[in-house]
Amino acid sequence: MIATIATATATTDDEFVAGFEECTLPNSAFHHRDHVRLGWIYLRRHPPLEALARFAGGLRRFATANGHPGLYHETITWAFLLLIRERMEHGEAGSTWEDFAASHPDLLTWKPSVLDRYYRPETLGSELARRVFVMPDRSHIGGDERDRTAE
Repeated sequence: MIATIATATATTDDEFVAGFEECTLPNSAFHHRDHVRLGWIYLRRHPPLEALARFAGGLRRFATANGHPGLYHETITWAFLLLIRERMEHGEAGSTWEDFAASHPDLLTWKPSVLDRYYRPETLGSELARRVFVMPDRSHIGGDERDRTAE
């Protein structure tokens, strides 16, 4: 049933999560916006550390099931989930996915990415950042973007 749906946003949250976790959601229906939606759902349903573990583990399984075992990127995954969590705390507790998405369009854009404010391209492009979470290397305080490695 999930495979016949054109986009992940056309499904209920339960169908979407099930399709992802069972790796029956078509890869063609799982884009950046859908990653953010999934992270938002997990954070609404689970404590942050459990949501992070489910999200990261699920992304690894999903990528492998779709023939891309090396696609998972830990720094990008964790950084986005932490940004989603922070933004959720600033919103209304009962807000919908649509409300959240409308309030935070910067999280939904892949390129340019909101992470560009926090990371240098060479940092996110590194094998270390792919394997383990790397702390941001740009300061982003009050719009001041400085390279932390230069300080």
